[in-house]
Amino acid sequence: MLIVCYGAKGGCGTSVVAASLALASPGATLIDLDGDAADVLGLAPDIAATQGLAEWTRSDIGADALSNLTHPVGDVSLLPRGHGPIADDPARWSLLTSWLAGNGPGVVDAGTGDPPVTLAQLAGELLLVTRPCYLALVRASRNATRPTGVVVIDEPGRALTLGDVERAVGAPVVAHILLDPAVARAVDAGLLAHAVPRRLARHLRGVVGTSSRQVVA
Repeated sequence: MLIVCYGAKGGCGTSVVAASLALASPGATLIDLDGDAADVLGLAPDIAATQGLAEWTRSDIGADALSNLTHPVGDVSLLPRGHGPIADDPARWSLLTSWLAGNGPGVVDAGTGDPPVTLAQLAGELLLVTRPCYLALVRASRNATRPTGVVVIDEPGRALTLGDVERAVGAPVVAHILLDPAVARAVDAGLLAHAVPRRLARHLRGVVGTSSRQVVA
């Protein structure tokens, strides 16, 4: 299973949702296209400086080398972004998904904007992470990518409803997560990798493979 998480606008919580989904799946690999995963997980700063996915996509090295680029994070692994451009090469993305078949599920933090086309096509779940924000939904509606589901990070005082989100994006809301200061505290303290806050973990439970609207609050 390959799960791709992306946001239409920065600051919506994509990296935290992707990391939490991976942490909830023992044996998973968190694949970082955005560059924030090591910091979100509270890992040593030198991990962000290591080689990673970007260098591999620009090489002709086989998929077996990916295991040497990953870093253990409890029961899961992190494949860091690395440095320089990420080559949008269909053959490399296919190799990556083949490698994941023998290395547990993969969760991709694809950052902001449309994910690589081939990667999106190979994904079993394509999750847009958004707030019920007019600007974010306008951008999402203009993206070429159409998600299989939407994870809504909600906050008090928003005028837009979950139905508004679904109509704007053209996909069901599969998780409705109320903004929780405990999540920010866990990330700020570098503790997310040790314990995903209970409310966040509960809200994300059952997201993968959801075929119809499932709203949890």
